[in-house]
Amino acid sequence: MFTKNDQLAVNAIRALSIAQIEKANSGHPGLPMGAAPMAYVLFNKILKANPENPDWFDRDRFILSAGHGSSMLYSLLHLSGYDLNIDDLKEFRQTGSKTPGHPERGHTKGVEVTTGPLGQGIGQAVGEAMAEKHLAGTYNKDDKNLIDHYTYALCGDGDLMEGISYEAMSLAGHLNLNKLILLYDSNDISLDGKLNESFSEDVETRAKALNWNYIKVSDGNDLASIYEAILKAKENKKGPTIIEIKTIIGYGSENQGTNKVHGAPIGADDFKAAKKVYGWDYEDFEIPDEVYDTFNQGISARGKEAEEAWNELLASYKNLYPSDYEEFMRGLNRELPENYMDNVRKYDSSMKDIATRSSSGEIIQDLAKVSKNFWGGSADLFSSNKTNIKDTSAFSDENPQGRNVYYGVREFAMAAIGNGIIAHGGSFHHVSTFFVFTDYLKAAIRLSAISKLPLTYAMTHDSIAVGEDGPTHEPIEQLAMLRAIPNTIVLRPSDGNETRLAWKIALESKESPVILALTRQNVRNLRETEGLETIDKGAYIIKDAQNPDLILIATGSEVALALDTAKALEEDGRKIRVVSMPSMELFRNQEDSYKEEILPKDVRKVSIEMGSTFGWAEFTGLDGLNIGVDRFGLSGKSDEVVKELGFSLEDIKEKIDKKFFK
Repeated sequence: MFTKNDQLAVNAIRALSIAQIEKANSGHPGLPMGAAPMAYVLFNKILKANPENPDWFDRDRFILSAGHGSSMLYSLLHLSGYDLNIDDLKEFRQTGSKTPGHPERGHTKGVEVTTGPLGQGIGQAVGEAMAEKHLAGTYNKDDKNLIDHYTYALCGDGDLMEGISYEAMSLAGHLNLNKLILLYDSNDISLDGKLNESFSEDVETRAKALNWNYIKVSDGNDLASIYEAILKAKENKKGPTIIEIKTIIGYGSENQGTNKVHGAPIGADDFKAAKKVYGWDYEDFEIPDEVYDTFNQGISARGKEAEEAWNELLASYKNLYPSDYEEFMRGLNRELPENYMDNVRKYDSSMKDIATRSSSGEIIQDLAKVSKNFWGGSADLFSSNKTNIKDTSAFSDENPQGRNVYYGVREFAMAAIGNGIIAHGGSFHHVSTFFVFTDYLKAAIRLSAISKLPLTYAMTHDSIAVGEDGPTHEPIEQLAMLRAIPNTIVLRPSDGNETRLAWKIALESKESPVILALTRQNVRNLRETEGLETIDKGAYIIKDAQNPDLILIATGSEVALALDTAKALEEDGRKIRVVSMPSMELFRNQEDSYKEEILPKDVRKVSIEMGSTFGWAEFTGLDGLNIGVDRFGLSGKSDEVVKELGFSLEDIKEKIDKKFFK
């Protein structure tokens, strides 16, 4: 099956990858030189994708989890016919180029997800496979297999050493994601030296313990064996598959098989020596027509034919199942029915006090009825986060259409998987855990933001009012940390109505992850939010006074405290404006005129928030007062902890009086 032209194409990948690195004088040549054969077989012989339409929905997904090998991915994309030309490759790792140091989703056509932080690519691949399984379970019919594709990832030893790989692979095996295939570039070398200095586990035994299938290819240059292994993996109906392919890092280099070729250019002389090993008689960036022809006859022709067949299937599906088709297309376009918020409950001050995690839970039930593309999960905290959809089953192998994902105690993997689900497209997804555990999620939240993935994070137990669980579970610095992440929207709603509108922002976000910080403790539904239609500007006047002496700015549960404080100050003859600021980021993005309207520069200001005061001076100024918690919390009854840390009406008023009025 494999010819001299196939081997020529493999060596083209190698030579083109090294040429990029040498021209940039920066990069990681070891992986492309060793893993080019497996990458070639997958791309040109198996992968179902159309380079002319990289966004075709039923394509196979490929994720380079070992993102430092990006030059190989760019070589593959160029040779396969994606919108990436030779000049783009010559700009590898240069400012503003289409070929950055690590693959970036949305920046380079054909790159499915952003990778580089090791292990997260595996997590995102699990998410891609879960999305495929869920959408297939939701929309496929006995006579119309609308969703039917595989997810492939290529990882290295470093990926498997990261803890997230255990979390993600454990869940993948549990859920029987049999259409997930992981190619393991096993070369026994890590950046610092021989792998056995830090890693000696039996990957086969580990994989089988995680309910994965295991296949080994002893020679990473054996194209036929790699091909047969992938075909065998595709036949598996029970469990995902890892294919361990033994390779030689930096194959062809004088330093092959050592860490010297991992993360630095091999140099002009060694490049010439490698070319001789490959039998490559071409100049840098010179590719013979036979190589392009080989790819045209492979992935390009196969992908065009597959997409044409799928488009015919989609047209037939539309005629037979118009309602499902309409819903499916809304999911693809990340759209919701017109006026969908009319079907989402509102709150008023006559209702009983309710935690925003609980009002969020009620709102989730309404949203689930609005769109069946809406699903989510929790890290073993559904009962606490209130994020489960009540009238549906758990997502499982037996019920892939289930809309509740039991992520288990796997917070980091949950967030990376959520990124993969959103990157796959076709649905709205939320993940949830305690707000303090955003520390576990931070690296994945950062990738959400870099990748412009609008994943919703529903994070509950948002303050010191957690109480008895103590300082380990009481978030202090987390709000400031999350607000510092670019392209991230943090929303801390004050009551049910603000929570309702926070969910609206989350579902309508196109390119930003949204983090909802929700209370454990009950809060009153504010009379002042009745009839509220939007919090899109991040802050608004919830209680006004003509020519105010002072402006109180608060978020979350502290908005009610600010309103009570304003009333107490007014009894002393003060004129007080209260501003609810559910989102610093959204407010920061407004026109200066709106900012001045809400927070005029010549009026003194106080911030009130049960978290770190870091960052609040931006809004209160150097002469302002920032009331917060700049120490760790303590264990005790919620109301006692809150009072002990200075969040009683009496303490707040005393601090304000001392600063401004005495």
